[in-house]
Amino acid sequence: MANSSSDTTIFTLSTASLKLDTADDIKPHLAALVESTTIAEIRLGGNTLGPGACEHLASILKSKPSLRIANLADIFTSRLLSEIPPALSSLLTALLPLETLHTIDLSDNAFGLNTQAPLVDFLSKHVPLKHLVLNNNGLGPRAGVLIADALTTLAARKEEARKEGRDVPALETVVCGRNRLESGSMAAWAKAFRAHRGVRIVKMVQNGIRQEGISVLLREGLKECSGLQVLDLQDNTFTLVGANALTEVVGGWRELTELGVGDCLLGARGTVLLAGALGKGANPALRVLRAQYNDIDSRAVAALLAAAHKGLQALRRLELNGNRFSEDDIGVSELRELLEGRRLQAVGDEDEDEDGEGEGEGGEWGLDSLSDLEDDDLSEDEDEGDPAVKGEESEEEIEREGKAEKILADADREEDSKVAQKKDADVDALADELGKTII
Repeated sequence: MANSSSDTTIFTLSTASLKLDTADDIKPHLAALVESTTIAEIRLGGNTLGPGACEHLASILKSKPSLRIANLADIFTSRLLSEIPPALSSLLTALLPLETLHTIDLSDNAFGLNTQAPLVDFLSKHVPLKHLVLNNNGLGPRAGVLIADALTTLAARKEEARKEGRDVPALETVVCGRNRLESGSMAAWAKAFRAHRGVRIVKMVQNGIRQEGISVLLREGLKECSGLQVLDLQDNTFTLVGANALTEVVGGWRELTELGVGDCLLGARGTVLLAGALGKGANPALRVLRAQYNDIDSRAVAALLAAAHKGLQALRRLELNGNRFSEDDIGVSELRELLEGRRLQAVGDEDEDEDGEGEGEGGEWGLDSLSDLEDDDLSEDEDEGDPAVKGEESEEEIEREGKAEKILADADREEDSKVAQKKDADVDALADELGKTII
């Protein structure tokens, strides 16, 4: 059916749960699409389409020059490995010439190395592309490299088109999560982001990226994206190595509004480093910081409080559940009070929401629920007699990180193991300095 809104016309099969194998199977469901001359968005998710059905659908889509958004998520459930490449190729070949098509979502389709070819071809050529969403496609590092390389090629083609006088948009959004990209594909992704310096939203959660891959991605790629607004790398592995890399580059993102580093084994010292960088005032637009399940202790909480006062005047949401401090910690109380005060100020500035609930703009405010905290049973002076060079790791850390890597590879889910951080005298000094600045 086709649904109309104020400025768009949407065709959707998203609630039908259909199994459509052939052209005859899909024809009865496409009447509204065939008749419309103003279709701007298609939503096909939740159905399963065979090669014959996709070929017929493609014959219609190629005649829809007004199409702007193609949501093709979850359309190949239960399909054989041999069915997906021709089906996907039919659809993407039809979409390729559409000059207005700027957004494509292919999440929840099993591509992997054996079925990535049609996608790689499309991504390397579709110059109008602005927003790409690829979540849970089973890519793996080798197919991840091919996708990243395709985006690098796309950047060159975009530039060529601009030289020809065409109005070509920048690639603004890259969402590629739950795809087992791992560290091995990060050099290719860094190159892709260097080529697309206008990117604004990057979400690469739960990809099994280790600290060396995180460092490459940040230092050699995303560092160049000065207009970055949202960065979500949750459920990958940072440790102190990745924290150092993030600290080095985060100051270059003045437009950053949301930073997601939850469940990244950031550690207390890594968090202190990050708080020190954020406290310098180079990220005045940051509203949301997600840092759950990172072994953050009370000292790191104090550092975050100092950063919120000094350099994060726009901060309104801070997520810290699953860390290692008490909910009764004075820093927690002061953070909660600070963020609540900002919420009330925003509500006052807006003369309250129309519904009177006073949530303010954006919807997310304050601290998250701290229902899963661990006891802070380690003293702030732990390992005092064994200072280490910043970024180095002990044998115990290496062993524990090896266990974390195994969990990432075997379970393809969040790391459950804890990685201890070595003593770093510079970080301790920074923590003490930040603690003195709390208002």
